[in-house]
Amino acid sequence: MEPDTLVVGATGFVGRWLTAELLARGRPVAASVRGGPARAAELRTWLREHGVDDRALTVVPADTTRPGLGLPATNRTESVRDGENRPDSVQDVEDQLGSVRDVFNTAGTFRFGMSRQEARRANVDGALNVLRWAGARPHLRRLVHVSGYRVAETLTHPVSEERLAGLYRRYGAYEASKREGDAAVRAIAEKEGIPLTTVNPATVIGHSVTGEAGQYLGLADLVRQLWTGRLPALPGTRRTFVPVVTVDHLARFLAAVPEHDRGPYHAHWVLDDATPELPELVALLARHLGVRAPRLLLPVGLVRRLPRALTGADPETLTFLSEERYDTSSADAVGLRHPPVADALRRWADRLVADRFGQADRPAGSTRSPGPGPASPATASRPGRCRFGRLT
Repeated sequence: MEPDTLVVGATGFVGRWLTAELLARGRPVAASVRGGPARAAELRTWLREHGVDDRALTVVPADTTRPGLGLPATNRTESVRDGENRPDSVQDVEDQLGSVRDVFNTAGTFRFGMSRQEARRANVDGALNVLRWAGARPHLRRLVHVSGYRVAETLTHPVSEERLAGLYRRYGAYEASKREGDAAVRAIAEKEGIPLTTVNPATVIGHSVTGEAGQYLGLADLVRQLWTGRLPALPGTRRTFVPVVTVDHLARFLAAVPEHDRGPYHAHWVLDDATPELPELVALLARHLGVRAPRLLLPVGLVRRLPRALTGADPETLTFLSEERYDTSSADAVGLRHPPVADALRRWADRLVADRFGQADRPAGSTRSPGPGPASPATASRPGRCRFGRLT
């Protein structure tokens, strides 16, 4: 079956859940994978462990940092029979992907401390390479580009070097590159007539039922500090709002976008507006985990001025601490309801603890998440508490 969908970045946190959702809907999916046959096998193993039939999946090697996505001229297609991959045929990649109508770009690099060059290569150049490849598809219905909820639409491409330099100084390489990439994708899509939807998700937490995560930066790191007793104070105010969205809700939303959106451009902010303000969110998790919640709030400006060696706070994380609210009306119009956020947060925290925040031991070569469910916080071991530690 020829794929009608390409998921770029299919082995990433969001990409693999989106791939699973699309296959479950009966869509024949092509998944771009960087890293060779081992990563392709890892993706198929993960899908099967999550009860997903991968017979309609085509895996293609790709590199978004290269023009044309670095796609090879030919690709070995494998048929799946009796749960095993068997060599089938070698196909021309352009023919193999010629039927693609919808392109989902979930690729990018989410990491703090990157250089400007590294961040731009992944989140600006990579995004534009996907855009141009999608624009050349003869049957393209829509490109869905995953950005971030802190990305504003006020930046106009091209951006002057002076303004870019200020942007990278203020926000750090990760967020600045996402903002620059968003502006470039929007401008070039409009210029070249490429139907585009940008989806701006909030902090993505684990699955609403199992809590399964797979990403341990940002808010997950704050939960780690809470669990280990290294969160004596919170930066921000009582109204600081760090919204969340479960990964399964985001996957359902992304899968629904091409059928819902019409016209040249749409943008959706996907977050659960019922997320508690940050102090209440942390208190909720502290009660559930049986640890003490921090009572002290420190202004973000003060934390920025304090030595990092004292606070342990990464300056790039502080830009996410804001009292701003976001217009979710267009996302709500798609008609999907968020799962109960308090329950999702508790299950996510349980799973983070059970997985030891990404450090859980796994057998060599295994990608299976530890166990069918989380360990109880009451029985999971907790490292000794320290007197002072990271704030965010």
